[in-house]
Amino acid sequence: MEIFSAIQGEGPWVGIRQIFLRLYRCNLRCSWCDTPESFELTGKGKVETPPGSRQFQEFENPISPQATVQLLLPFLSSSHHSISLTGGEPLLQREFLVELLPLLKQRKEKIFLETGGSLPELLEPVLDQIDFISMDLKLPSSAHERPLWDKHEQFLKLASKKESYVKIVLTKATLKEDILQALSLVKKIALSIPVILQPVTPVNGDLAPTETQMLEWHSLALSELPQVRVIPQVHKLIGQK
Repeated sequence: MEIFSAIQGEGPWVGIRQIFLRLYRCNLRCSWCDTPESFELTGKGKVETPPGSRQFQEFENPISPQATVQLLLPFLSSSHHSISLTGGEPLLQREFLVELLPLLKQRKEKIFLETGGSLPELLEPVLDQIDFISMDLKLPSSAHERPLWDKHEQFLKLASKKESYVKIVLTKATLKEDILQALSLVKKIALSIPVILQPVTPVNGDLAPTETQMLEWHSLALSELPQVRVIPQVHKLIGQK
């Protein structure tokens, strides 16, 4: 969908500079999604030229892994922490990633996966090529999606083999029992993995939690897990993509 340079605005790596490789398609429809334009594949993609300029040139889809590397070359000469695979749900482009990631690893690039954490069967074939994983744990009362607990459990078992963290988006309508179930899942599989509670950026009628809700939920999480922080979408606060 697009290639650009920006500052990571979520999770424990907030503030680092990354190359973002945004891929089309998503298997979920979270009510607070801020990139619905990524849901369906279109005939065009765009690449930022030069990196960091917010000026874009179009390219035709589908694009080959080899051609993608050529588009990434101007970015690879700059100081970036890693290449963030984002979406949509990037794992839906598994066949593309199976070819692309070894080409990037040959160039010693670090790969950062941002994922909805619901497709363990698609993570496994590319896991060896990934360095960092940002895994969402979707709460039904927050995302207004079907429960994904079993898939999240399978996914976290794989993701915990890498340097990873779990992100939980919270809204004013989030139910305490959903939070408890998410905490129990993490505690069962990877007690020491960092957990980020992310108050939703209000969109599509979803409201951010109140001050007292965030304090209560943070205390609840800390009573179950050792590494829990509250971090909003910082890139939204500083005007980044």
